[in-house]
Amino acid sequence: MDEPETPDQPSVPLDHPRFRSVWTSVFTRRLAPNCMTHNCTTVETKVQRFDVCCQYGCDVDLYERDAIESRHAEIRALLRPEVKDVPWFDAEEFVEADYPSGRVVRTEVHDGACIFLAHDHRGCALHRAALEHGWEVRSVKPAICRLFPLSYETDAIVVADEYLEYSCAHVEGPTLYRITRDVLADVFGADLVVAMDAAEAQVLGAVPRRLPIAP
Repeated sequence: MDEPETPDQPSVPLDHPRFRSVWTSVFTRRLAPNCMTHNCTTVETKVQRFDVCCQYGCDVDLYERDAIESRHAEIRALLRPEVKDVPWFDAEEFVEADYPSGRVVRTEVHDGACIFLAHDHRGCALHRAALEHGWEVRSVKPAICRLFPLSYETDAIVVADEYLEYSCAHVEGPTLYRITRDVLADVFGADLVVAMDAAEAQVLGAVPRRLPIAP
């Protein structure tokens, strides 16, 4: 198994007002191109477990929690009977200055996975509800989930700690940056992608690929 990413990972500077650096591995590490068709396993156990990256649940900004709860009826309709009427979020709030509201809660975990996996198909029930009801996915799916396997600190774009634990990190596919580029633009703005494109070119030693940014 590859060595895990560490906080002292090589990085390059970013010309951006908020994020000042990005790990170089963002531009070189790869991910399975379609997680919904990838046969997920954990690297350590080799045991197949679909959607294993969601096993711990996730941090949800209070604004995101409120948006999810505003769609309670539609989301609840997709969940298994045993979780429809239990709390979706832990009651304890945590201070997180990097998040828009400054506070987060954790999603509850059911049967060893995020509660929003407890439905009759693969993948996230929040994402599925958005597709089925014609909502913007970003209107209900937490940013931290949409960005995975990237994450961020106060002033740096980094790779999520658990990325290398999963089989999707050890197959051919797009780089982590290319697979999350549009989400980065959506969450943090197009200026970040301009800076990231320049950093990617520096890391790869190539002219920036000025691909369009999805609306």
